[in-house]
Amino acid sequence: MEIIVRSAAGEILGRASHPDEARLCLDHVWEAGDRVEILSFPGAHLRVRIGIAVPEGEIFCPFGTCGWQVPAGEQRLAYAPGAFDQPRNILTARVMTAEELSRPRDLARNPLDLRGDTDFYPHCTANVETRGESVFAARNVIDGLRFNTFHGEWPFESWGIGAREDAWCRINFGREILAEKMALTLRADFPHDAWWVGGHLADSNGDQLAFELKKTAERQWIDLGGRKVVWLQLERMVKSDDPSAFPSLRAWEVIGTEAGKA
Repeated sequence: MEIIVRSAAGEILGRASHPDEARLCLDHVWEAGDRVEILSFPGAHLRVRIGIAVPEGEIFCPFGTCGWQVPAGEQRLAYAPGAFDQPRNILTARVMTAEELSRPRDLARNPLDLRGDTDFYPHCTANVETRGESVFAARNVIDGLRFNTFHGEWPFESWGIGAREDAWCRINFGREILAEKMALTLRADFPHDAWWVGGHLADSNGDQLAFELKKTAERQWIDLGGRKVVWLQLERMVKSDDPSAFPSLRAWEVIGTEAGKA
């Protein structure tokens, strides 16, 4: 297990390795272009922490090497203010145990997810993000937070659809999982926000599931019946007749287990 931090020019700013858990204390303020590399083995399930900017999260690395581009500029607005300005950062990475992998858990949660292409999972994408702003990016729904009574700034980041009726949002898990149930937490900045009264869930098997939603700030649970999937997609969402044009999703949780490890 190894952690390497490189500058935009490719200079190694810090590195640490260990058979079980790599730990790096880095005296460096994050700059645009900095990149964190995690080296393990193909198919590794890892617990990774990057400074105070991102809480520890679980990632799946199909290729054994995972690259995390440090957010810069406008992209930082979806994170805690000052999170990338600290003079000292701690980074850790370790392989998850068999016991951890056997437990039911939120397999969608990934605070490390980034916009654009990534080489680790889970990864969340969408066909629209309001004005292309980071605080309305698809990745926000799996960052592990559920603060939903405001919008447009941390910790109220969400997936915004820009008033599009054909909006969809997909979570790719990168491998087969057994999905037992999911919870949708709508953004609830009423009366600014509208809400969805229903929608459809598509999956990697070609199956479809219609579901209903209501106006609430609480989690709304939907049974998935233990289906084996690689990805799930929210689509054909139906907006309420509220005059607001802004329904939005704050959090999407998927409770399940690893396929073959249940």
